[in-house]
Amino acid sequence: MNNNIAIILGAGKGSRMKLGYNKQFLELRNEPIIIRNIRTFENHCEIDGIYIVASKEEVDKFKNLLNEYNFKKVKGIIEGGKERSDSVLNGLRGIDECDIVLIHDGARPFVSEEIISEGIKYAKKYGAAAPGVKVKDTIKQINKDGFSIGTVDREVLTSIQTPQCFKYKDILKAHEFAKENNIILTDDTSAIETLGIHSYVYSGDYNNIKITTAEDIAIAEKILEN
Repeated sequence: MNNNIAIILGAGKGSRMKLGYNKQFLELRNEPIIIRNIRTFENHCEIDGIYIVASKEEVDKFKNLLNEYNFKKVKGIIEGGKERSDSVLNGLRGIDECDIVLIHDGARPFVSEEIISEGIKYAKKYGAAAPGVKVKDTIKQINKDGFSIGTVDREVLTSIQTPQCFKYKDILKAHEFAKENNIILTDDTSAIETLGIHSYVYSGDYNNIKITTAEDIAIAEKILEN
């Protein structure tokens, strides 16, 4: 059985960036961000296989793109669903059974090998783990009229990143439970919490950004310069 499998979610449309195409194909220094992601997992000694989740309309486009590269660990492309949670569930059902599964946003092209290693280590130890970084800004609670009514203690707040890492059987069960009970999920740590399992949050990286808006492209270029 494969020990560690990565699922890379590549069905994002990039609507907030107004690209007119899937942001996974956005190029940074002449290379699509999805390829940067795959290469990091491909080169990691603890990753045994990689699956890409793509929208139905873009499965062939992903296949054509991957044909240009000689990735050895990419095992397949899985058709996604309407919502992110649907795509994750399709991915979990479509991969080989494994010990640890890492679920990663395709729009985070700067994930490091260290973050992957730590995620695998802590998922094996605790059953669920995710990288996170401390919130830098002051966070205010706002009422329905737009007025500040309180300040949230940022010392207890963390911005969660990916890959989020889990024991495979647990996260599959969690997503199936959420689907059956129409539970709205914001991420995969939210899914595992439906089983009463809490994710260990370890140190992420402020460079592990998710490219969501046009401003993020400029930040990404700066990260590459450094």
